Amino acid sequence: MSLTREQVDHIARLARLNLSDEERERYREQLSAILEHFQRLQELDTENVPPTFRAVESHRKPRPDEVQDSLPRAELLSNAPEVEQNQFRVPPILD
Repeated sequence: MSLTREQVDHIARLARLNLSDEERERYREQLSAILEHFQRLQELDTENVPPTFRAVESHRKPRPDEVQDSLPRAELLSNAPEVEQNQFRVPPILD
């Protein structure tokens, strides 16, 4: 499936992109290649392929979600570069 320049212009307008002629042609070729790849994928026979949410099987099990005690405040603050009123002191983000 090959895209036309008008279709690329339409996509660029939707994405609010201003494309040069060179970019328009490059994206037309790249998007066309992507669409052709997806078209080839649709031709695959997936009738007996079970649905999955992972491309690669993982043997790692998620750890149980258990409430645990946190580190003592004094130990946490001992690693901070600056402490003020028993809290982390960080540089201001806004002026």
